[in-house]
Amino acid sequence: MAEASHQNSPDPYAAAGVDTAAGDVAVELMKTAVRRTHGPEVLGGVGGFAGLFDASALRDFERPLLATSTDGVGTKVAIAQAIDKHDTVGLDLVGMVVDDIVVVGAKPLFMTDYIACGKLVPERIADIVAGIARGCAETGTALVGGETAEHPGLLGPNDYDIAGAATGVVEASRILGAQRVRAGDAVLAVESSGLHSNGYSLVRHIVAGRGIRYADRAPDLGVNGTTWGEALLEPTRLYTTPLLALAAEHGDALHALSHVTGGGIAANLARVLPAGTWVDVDRSTWSPPPVFRILAEAGDLDLTDTEGTWNLGIGFLVVIDEAVADAAASALTAGGLPAWRVGTVRGDARPEGDYEQGAKGVDGGAVRLVGGYRADAPATDGAK
Repeated sequence: MAEASHQNSPDPYAAAGVDTAAGDVAVELMKTAVRRTHGPEVLGGVGGFAGLFDASALRDFERPLLATSTDGVGTKVAIAQAIDKHDTVGLDLVGMVVDDIVVVGAKPLFMTDYIACGKLVPERIADIVAGIARGCAETGTALVGGETAEHPGLLGPNDYDIAGAATGVVEASRILGAQRVRAGDAVLAVESSGLHSNGYSLVRHIVAGRGIRYADRAPDLGVNGTTWGEALLEPTRLYTTPLLALAAEHGDALHALSHVTGGGIAANLARVLPAGTWVDVDRSTWSPPPVFRILAEAGDLDLTDTEGTWNLGIGFLVVIDEAVADAAASALTAGGLPAWRVGTVRGDARPEGDYEQGAKGVDGGAVRLVGGYRADAPATDGAK
């Protein structure tokens, strides 16, 4: 009798708030999406303790350098939770992680993810991972593993956070960066799809201060969403594939790339310039999209007040030889990534002014934004 009573007793781990059975259901729901990212290099399938990736292709490199990056999506997930829409934050995660790898010219190989939640809802986890898988497929990255953990008592039932890490490879002689940049190089901007995943603490502060609900309609935001919540979840544009194509096309003429994330345009460009160089980024070459203007107005801010927080319509910056700058901008634009020239790398005496330098601990170049933003909608002809 004692044995039977023991067999019928409740699972103490489930009683503590951790449902391992729900985790198994979540894995089953995400399997198909994850497998779509697997090529012949991925071994072992889904569910192993470690993902396996066949690295024998690295033998084709003379001196392969592995590039790695890790990041999350920040407080953007709070909006996904508020409107119960979870199928795009995974794309954001891929953008934050994999697009950092392409900055050095590396091709992404594989990625892993980590999801911590208060209560494991299989369908929610599957939506998140499906978004990650879509982003991995778009960037040619294998999603080789991940982990989902329930943290009851630490996170609320509807709360979660996501993070990821990826690894790529670049030939040592092809690595991009400040060491290639020289005075006279052109600086091209590549259009963002909106806020991406940066500055959402400010966004949420503005929205809350104005008493805006995420379910309120937002027809003026100029993006695909019909409500504030949907508009603010506009997914991050993924740049890896077209930028790798640009590198292949222009070879040594492509000198550096900068991913415009936390810190804004000036700080992130300064990180990929050599010490002693400087760039004046001309605001008049583009018009920040409506989402930035509307949020700034709602927060009683000037757009210039937000330049250290939001990307203001520029997702990437390309530093490239002047001789091929126009062709590169046209090629990116024709491929669906509107690009235009915003400045020139200078090596002469720097003018007086407030320049951003030393961002993220990098002793790089100096950058400032000058002039006023255009009031009209941004052009898309590659020659803004």
